[in-house]
Amino acid sequence: MRRWWQRREQALFAATLLLVLIGSVAAAADAPDVAGALWNAATLLGLGYSTAVLIGAARRREASVDVIAWLALAGALWVGEALAGAVIAVMLSSGVLLEARAAARARRELSTLVARAPRTARRDTASGPVEVPVAEVVIGDRLVVGSGEIVPVDGRLLGPAVLDESALTGEPLPVERRSGEDVRSGVVNAGGPVRLTATATAEASTYAGVVRLVEQAQAASAPSVRIADRFAVAFVPVTLLLAGAAWAVTGDPVRAVAVLVVATPCPLLLAVPIAIMSGISRAARNGVVVKGGGALERLAAGRVMLFDKTGTLTAGRPVLTDVVTPANGPLPAGEVLRLAAGLDQSSAHVLAGAIVTAADDRGLRLSPPEEVQERHGYGVQGLVDGHRVRLGKAAWIVPDPMPAWMRQARRRAALDGSLTVFAAIDDVPAGVLLLDDPVRPQAPRMVRALRRAGISRVVLVTGDRADTAEAVGRVVGVDAVHADCDPGDKLALIRAEQRLAPAVMVGDGINDAPALAAAEVGVALAARGATASAEAADVVLTVDRIDALADAILIARRCRVIALMAVLTGMGLSAAAMIVAAAGHLSPAAGALLQEGIDVAAIAIALTALLPGRSHTVTMNATDRATARRLYAEHREVRPLVEQVRTVADALNLPPYDLGPVRALLDDLEVRLLAHERAEEAELLPIMARALGGAETTSGLSRTHAEIDHQIGRLRRTVDDLVEQADAEDVTDVRRLLYGLYAILRLHNAQEEEGAFSLVPDPQTP
Repeated sequence: MRRWWQRREQALFAATLLLVLIGSVAAAADAPDVAGALWNAATLLGLGYSTAVLIGAARRREASVDVIAWLALAGALWVGEALAGAVIAVMLSSGVLLEARAAARARRELSTLVARAPRTARRDTASGPVEVPVAEVVIGDRLVVGSGEIVPVDGRLLGPAVLDESALTGEPLPVERRSGEDVRSGVVNAGGPVRLTATATAEASTYAGVVRLVEQAQAASAPSVRIADRFAVAFVPVTLLLAGAAWAVTGDPVRAVAVLVVATPCPLLLAVPIAIMSGISRAARNGVVVKGGGALERLAAGRVMLFDKTGTLTAGRPVLTDVVTPANGPLPAGEVLRLAAGLDQSSAHVLAGAIVTAADDRGLRLSPPEEVQERHGYGVQGLVDGHRVRLGKAAWIVPDPMPAWMRQARRRAALDGSLTVFAAIDDVPAGVLLLDDPVRPQAPRMVRALRRAGISRVVLVTGDRADTAEAVGRVVGVDAVHADCDPGDKLALIRAEQRLAPAVMVGDGINDAPALAAAEVGVALAARGATASAEAADVVLTVDRIDALADAILIARRCRVIALMAVLTGMGLSAAAMIVAAAGHLSPAAGALLQEGIDVAAIAIALTALLPGRSHTVTMNATDRATARRLYAEHREVRPLVEQVRTVADALNLPPYDLGPVRALLDDLEVRLLAHERAEEAELLPIMARALGGAETTSGLSRTHAEIDHQIGRLRRTVDDLVEQADAEDVTDVRRLLYGLYAILRLHNAQEEEGAFSLVPDPQTP
């Protein structure tokens, strides 16, 4: 019985169609009574279904356009138009089946992940891997993931890995991840066995959050299709008025039934849900979970977009930018980083991953730590290669008074808006690690795409400092910046913006949940795990690319337009047929067949929502994608050289002026950086031109490549003209060239990451 109930749409359609076909055979065999009985049975089935729908709508206190279908079926029975009633029943049952299939397709797109949820994990112990229930994994556990296995919880890699992330991102090609990078639960290990440190429990991991989102979306009732409701408000009374007028004027109830038959609102009942559910399905394939048709329609109607900053417009993951060490210090910057990263391999702290990743970028060999102790709120300490290493806050690391070089590093961090991690080696202050939360490279392109899609105002709302927020706002291109906001301030801003236009709020933190719930549409980023924001939001991004939002809005708006086209076409044709029927030129049976044709036309228009439309995401072929990823890997490897330019320039502030580090830096710039820039000119820029539609889009990057080459050449000629120990005037010229080169390189890297590398469909933020 339960099986039949689950397939009730198929059963209703099969029963009504079978009754109509057998009745037609009986009519052809000159058995009109049998045919009439069979057609009446089909009509009664349709009437029973319509009655159930209307009762449900009444209980929910909702107006329903199904009343016209009910009246048409009841009227056909009353005036003896058995064939017309049977055709209407088939029409309704076919629509129910199509809508159920569309909803099932959307659920299938959302539910693919649920069946793959990991149940166990393998804990790495002294005696070897031990399988445990995934619920028993705690933060800090070291886990082993074999080839082909699913990563059970969010964690940090202890070595390089090749991962299949298609279940979360839709990206079909395996992705290489480095030691120290975060890895999300639910991805598949496509390479050899890997080890990782758990950074979240199973309940708080990405996969569990996605499962909850899917369950929440599936538990929701049928989508609230407000387009249909708005048309129904006008269409139902007009139909009843016309049918009543035809009956009153002519005294013939058959004409009233004919009007009701051709007015049967299948374009509203079927076309709109099919278009909307198709949009939900397409959005899910792009990693965007939309919680119902109402949310999709509201997303399409949005005109103002408000963004949180941290983790939304910025990466939300710090990136190491430099390691400051004292002049003539006990250890060079590279060794300080190597020892710090070795210790941080065992830490689940958010900054630890950035430090380990930076060491891996520089090709440093990391040793396992021993005797690790973590002091909450202060830092971590332990032994690495026989050295006692301590990392954390200045108060825990630095003696009083603070050395001058550390004060300078802290001042630089304050000016740049950077985070600082202080390092002591063998109880001696040895370095300051500077980390930034970079703007997502996709964010500026995404904001421009939103404006092209119809968003008229973009606002940045953050609890961060005003100077940092203003800097991010300028880079991304927002219209207004509101800084130092607590959750209450965000709520007030949302309400103020919504008084002017429908507002969409985008955030990823717990403190964003009230604003997400209050906005016309709340959009949460949940790629790195479940948060209260995902529970409160109407739309959830399960991929770690903010530009997926632009694609979701384009999909929502296209589906809304298609739904309107289907409705206007169907209703327009139905209105014309109603006038013909009221004039007595269309019988109920002929009207039912005509209405079936109108329905097919409206549904065909609605189904075009399944076809690909305009997209913000740029499509690349496999070869171009692989080349761009290879060049981006090289880009990351040479990126530390950029910060080294500034570090070398800073070191020339006091005599004696040693130009040895400048010469060594120049050798690196000429051998490594220039070779990389020339490879990008030859390989990356043609890929970018193909993707964006013309060589003119790459002219700015090409010009900066030439300028970098020119400035390095000038620096080489200047240094070669100087003796080893230069005077203050000579060093002024060298520092000026170094700082100028540093500024050009920083700007060029930002432009390249935004304009070229952000096109690569890789969920990890550069």
